Amino acid sequence: MNHQASILRTALLRRQALVVPGCHDALSARIVESAGFAAIQVSGFGVAGSLLARPDVGLVDMKDILDITGYIVRAVQIPVMADIDTGGGNAINAAQITERLIEMNVAGVNIEDQVFPKRCGHMAGKQVIPAEEMAGKIRAMADSRRRLGSELVINARTDSYAVLGLDEAIRRANLYLAAGADMAFLDGIGTRADIERAAREIHGLLSVNLMDAVTGVKTELIPIPELAAMGIARVSIPVASIMVMHRALTDFFQALHSAPTGILPGETQRISTFQEYTSFVGLPQYRKLEHEYLQGDPLCA
Repeated sequence: MNHQASILRTALLRRQALVVPGCHDALSARIVESAGFAAIQVSGFGVAGSLLARPDVGLVDMKDILDITGYIVRAVQIPVMADIDTGGGNAINAAQITERLIEMNVAGVNIEDQVFPKRCGHMAGKQVIPAEEMAGKIRAMADSRRRLGSELVINARTDSYAVLGLDEAIRRANLYLAAGADMAFLDGIGTRADIERAAREIHGLLSVNLMDAVTGVKTELIPIPELAAMGIARVSIPVASIMVMHRALTDFFQALHSAPTGILPGETQRISTFQEYTSFVGLPQYRKLEHEYLQGDPLCA
């Protein structure tokens, strides 16, 4: 049994707006965990940016997505939700990927009903596949999960809100839940009133997306306690890690390039110390292993 999936499922069933930040690599995942969050998700938007320096428009190979997800799972102790975009193809592809995720000890997975190649849910130009086709993918994933005795959380994302409106998004969410999804996610939903209606009319767990928790982008920023009071199960903050990294690196290297001396003496607020960073990534533990197993090796000096 996947212990991490059980932990995630229990937390979501409380409907207390579990905050699940996104990460784009193993280091950002470890940082989110160290901040105290109880679960994390892989951000497809962040992976596209960090791996390729490209937008989230379906350019990342599924093998790379799975490899990075595996690194993240091994880097943290909290449950990890994967992002498999549109499922790698048809229902058979989605089922095979589900089996891979279960083998990797992934706790949950996001799959969306966009046409491939997909794009970030807050970008213009989205298109969605027929609802019945998406329901078939979810049924296949749920059957794989059942066959392997897993509690993997399947989060069915619909991008139909922006394309076809709230009524259709709610209809699709309920269809996907009936097909075997555990949670529905109406990406890009706009207002408090729409979220409240969705919470009333969707017959299962509901996830909302605050994008970066600062600007909200297309979704109205609502305090987490208020979302919990609505019975929202999960609050996704998927892109903050890559946005923070982009801003921090941009600010630092622009300042360094502009500095007359080519250095930034005294501006320690811009950077972790060498000791802080190496301690965070576990160098002291590796030094202990060197002393135990590499007697006489120069590394142990």
